[in-house]
Amino acid sequence: MCHQTVSLVARHLEANGIPTLCLGSALDILEAGRPPRAMFVDYPLGHTAGKPFDEADQDGIVLAALRGLETFTRPGQLETLPNRWDDDGAWQRAAASSEGGDTRQARDETPQFQFPADRDAALASGALET
Repeated sequence: MCHQTVSLVARHLEANGIPTLCLGSALDILEAGRPPRAMFVDYPLGHTAGKPFDEADQDGIVLAALRGLETFTRPGQLETLPNRWDDDGAWQRAAASSEGGDTRQARDETPQFQFPADRDAALASGALET
């Protein structure tokens, strides 16, 4: 979700007595949006809650955010988590590049299922042809 939208929603919720903490990876937008409490993770957009398939990283980030709800002491507090992506800054250089290359993977038109039973259910319902 958009960092600006999350900041606005958080401010509205806080004004109505509901505590919030925004977790984001776009520092400049978090600073501009001024949510009541925020934690910045220096990860690529879309990976704010941790590295894919790295449960320890994900758990650490989420737990740090939850602790922030208890430990933040002033309105507008923004903390930076120490987590690093560990690719020697390659993702940051690619994101800052003005060369404009398309780094997306090719779209796969083949239906994807999380579990074999999901595929079986799609076949049984007629939503998927063999």
